[in-house]
Amino acid sequence: MVWQQVYDPFGSMVLSTLLAAIPVVVMLAALGFFHIKAHIAAALGLAAAFCVAVFAYSMPAAMAGKAALLGGFTGLLPIGWIVLNIIFLQQLCEQNGSFKVLQASLSGITNDRRLQLLLIAFCFGAFFEGAAGFGTPVAVTAGILIGLGFSPLAASGLSLIANTAPVAFGALGSPVITLAKVHGYDLMEVTAMIGRQLPFFSLLVPFWLIWAFAGRKAMWDIWPAILVTGLSFAIPQFLVSNFIGPELVDIIAALVSMASLILFLRVWQPKTVWTSASLKGREAETARPAESVGKYTRAELVRAWTPWLILTVFVFIWGLPPVKAYFNTLFAPKFPMDGLHNLVMRVPPVVPHAEPEAAVYVFNLLSATGTGILLSAIVGALFMHYSLGAIVRTFFRTLWLVRYSLLTIVLMLALGTLTRYSGTDTTLGLAFANTGALYPFFGTLMGWLGVAMTGSDTASNVLFGGMQKVAAEQLGLAPNLMGAANSSGGVMGKMIDAQSIVVASTATRWINHEGDILRFVFFHSFALAVLVGVMVTLQAYVWPFTLLVIR
Repeated sequence: MVWQQVYDPFGSMVLSTLLAAIPVVVMLAALGFFHIKAHIAAALGLAAAFCVAVFAYSMPAAMAGKAALLGGFTGLLPIGWIVLNIIFLQQLCEQNGSFKVLQASLSGITNDRRLQLLLIAFCFGAFFEGAAGFGTPVAVTAGILIGLGFSPLAASGLSLIANTAPVAFGALGSPVITLAKVHGYDLMEVTAMIGRQLPFFSLLVPFWLIWAFAGRKAMWDIWPAILVTGLSFAIPQFLVSNFIGPELVDIIAALVSMASLILFLRVWQPKTVWTSASLKGREAETARPAESVGKYTRAELVRAWTPWLILTVFVFIWGLPPVKAYFNTLFAPKFPMDGLHNLVMRVPPVVPHAEPEAAVYVFNLLSATGTGILLSAIVGALFMHYSLGAIVRTFFRTLWLVRYSLLTIVLMLALGTLTRYSGTDTTLGLAFANTGALYPFFGTLMGWLGVAMTGSDTASNVLFGGMQKVAAEQLGLAPNLMGAANSSGGVMGKMIDAQSIVVASTATRWINHEGDILRFVFFHSFALAVLVGVMVTLQAYVWPFTLLVIR
């Protein structure tokens, strides 16, 4: 039986929108205000989504259950698989003392916590976002920061804030490539448009990051280093996106930014070294001093860095489309969800013509980024002289350690997938679309909402990219502008999506504190999304020259 989505079941967009928002409100309120454990909050949100879908939107209960099941499987692979194996590598490095050596070697570059944050959370994280995406950068950078002595909230929250500007071109350009492929945008034109929106925020976010960490005065104390970091990322981001394409934007920009900052620190150091690893700390002189790099031999430093270099190589290789395609030819069975696949119809104005929604779970274990991370962890463990038995024992200890985090990710992806198939998230999107001349601003917030709900800029582009195009054409706006705005606005929603918060709390072993992380990052997420909306509005009405093709 084919079921057609209805976006205004009560004939009142106000009432329908309020009902559609219930699942998200339930989960976020439980997590952020009532301090309920994350997996229980996700379960409550999922239950609310099921009730709204079945009783308010008249979705068949069997379809709703299968949509949630599909989301749960997606939560395990690829997202949960990445988290598990990153924490596995982290555990291996902690057990043999590599993290202490890593901290000392970073102190050899700088022992100022603000500069370490720029180097790791922003530059290093942007590289992993460009190579893999899907939670990898937050898992890696939060894990490294906690190993370097940052407080759990600082390591978690600041990794989330830093992982914003690179997201639109993450996983070798997957979000924008998917946007163009699914909704018929010109790939190079929409890529160039994103590349004219995000460089401003690539310059702004490093300043914002240090302000959130240490306060305004401490931020201005190192403004030259922040400026070098931001400019050396923003300029390559603009050039590569406008003149080459989406695939290597983040990787090239991250490498240039990392190299520029390291070279700059050879000729410049701050007058006052900030050694506090807590948010907005004020007693730097009483903080635990970093170990000296001089106490370790060159061989020990190489052993400490090698597992992370191996990880970098494996993640980059696994992110290459030809490599993924090859692995998928070897093993990637597809499982259509009977009773759901092609039986849910999306209808105008979301799409130009009614079309069925596919529901196929691809068990692409070989090509999954988490598999590359697992292999890199095993190779790194052998390099660190672990026995096979010790590797296996550590893996299962890690699995037990992250069991609740994996359950939370499964439940949250089930919630997000159910709202997609039931059409409730589309109702929320349509509420933004009905804003007339203010649509450039609110359409950008639609992208922010999409990522906050789905946890993925790619998923948000699939969900709302078509609606952005239709609405833009009806209002006489440039479709590429609003397609790009969906992706650019979406990057700011990445720091508050539930799965990213769980990844951060797991990487820092700050389990059951997801609500604390959410409360810390929410203002930053919304404020930055508003700024993106303002910029898109200026592009639409004040700076129309930015819409021209310049290649």
